[in-house]
Amino acid sequence: MANNTFYNEVLTYHNMNPIHKHDIDDANFELEGVNPSCGDDIILKLKIDEQGKIVNGGYTGDGCAISQASADMMLDLVIGKPKEEAIRLADIFFRMIKGNITDEELDELDEASILQDISHMPARVKCAVLGWHTLENIIKDADENGIPKIGIEKK
Repeated sequence: MANNTFYNEVLTYHNMNPIHKHDIDDANFELEGVNPSCGDDIILKLKIDEQGKIVNGGYTGDGCAISQASADMMLDLVIGKPKEEAIRLADIFFRMIKGNITDEELDELDEASILQDISHMPARVKCAVLGWHTLENIIKDADENGIPKIGIEKK
């Protein structure tokens, strides 16, 4: 890892002071992501408007520092972007984990790029990608069904 101190600082910051770890009252998409191998569990909620823009997002749940920080950094990147852009960023993140990414793409991931070398820790890869896979599945559901996920009740 190029700068282990920076990696630890960013990871610790997002784990201890998550910006997006909270419930979203007006979410219209919700999905639980679980890593059964270690017990990481997040519930990702998104508010996607009629134009397909992610206007708000949050997550709740428990897990290791990597899963929680990765979900927080992911939401930093995708809130305010069209869902197609969120899918593109998720693809870049997955390719980064596999070691198949350009320097320009790495820059697009902003702080999430600190997880680049997680591939050298195979047991932690599932932790890092949990939120991203959950995001990808929510957006696929939004595209296929265009309706909120089961479990969101409007009052």
